[in-house]
Amino acid sequence: MKNFISIIVPCYNEQSTIRHLLDAILAQTYPCAQIELVISDGMSTDKTREVIADFQSEHPDLSIRVVDNTTQTIPAALNQAIKNSRGEIIIRLDAHSMPIPEYAERCVAAHNAGKGANIGGVWEIRPGANTWVAESISFAAAHPLGVGDAMYRLNAKEGAVDTVPFGSFRRDLLDKIGMFDETLLANEDYEFNTRVRESGGVVWLDPTIRSVYFSRSTFGKLAVQYWRYGFWKLQMLKRYPHTLRWRQALPPIFVLSLFVLLVLSLFFGLARWLLAAQLILYFSALGAAALKLAVEKRRPFLFIGLPFAIATMHISWGAAFLWSALKKLNHG
Repeated sequence: MKNFISIIVPCYNEQSTIRHLLDAILAQTYPCAQIELVISDGMSTDKTREVIADFQSEHPDLSIRVVDNTTQTIPAALNQAIKNSRGEIIIRLDAHSMPIPEYAERCVAAHNAGKGANIGGVWEIRPGANTWVAESISFAAAHPLGVGDAMYRLNAKEGAVDTVPFGSFRRDLLDKIGMFDETLLANEDYEFNTRVRESGGVVWLDPTIRSVYFSRSTFGKLAVQYWRYGFWKLQMLKRYPHTLRWRQALPPIFVLSLFVLLVLSLFFGLARWLLAAQLILYFSALGAAALKLAVEKRRPFLFIGLPFAIATMHISWGAAFLWSALKKLNHG
């Protein structure tokens, strides 16, 4: 008998992408009778629930349960879905994702082979809309200058890692390390995986476990996403300071240096020169990377779009991290 699995999905106003996820789960090579899908919806105000209901009526053979996430945060959504699930193995996905047909089968096989306590794969990032801005963001979200050394977005090799997106784990892992931390409104997966590793478990990356992830469609939405990441990253580091990586320190240092030089430039000519030199070097590096990619992919718009997207990610993340630190100082 195959392991019974629960696929859990946090969701809020995802009418444009939720059908991609539902179709992908229906197409899984794993037996449909051994799958349940639990969607924790943050009280969507668009047609997300209608899309799900229509899909349920078309495909009654797939068990789908929608539960209310009145707290309207991602970690609360995950915990709510887990509490309403029955699976021996839990697979965490996202309403912006589209797993390959073998996704569930390969997750279960890796667990049965004893590869790790939390097992995940890699992302293929696609634009969230059919625009040059959305396409630029999708390239930025997979570029080393945008994501540093995050292996699940780069050319990954199988092995133990710090974290994986959309991990899968046996239910009894929760008895050992607890549920997702609902006091963190972002970075909940990284914090969860930190507890996995500190409990002696292995977080395992298998590059054959693949999913499409639809990136944000506008620079505004990208800025909001990375502001949330940066703000809550400090809260994570307060608990686990040893998890800080060099790439995570660069955006706040960069933003702080810009702010300091901007203030000093009001009074000192040297500061103006240093500020100009820093911005020229920064955008020259982004421009060179963008030109290379624009030529390789034959997409001229990347010469403008990629630097703007990466700068949005860096500045939003860094500024939010500093703002979080300032709020912490003000509140003791």
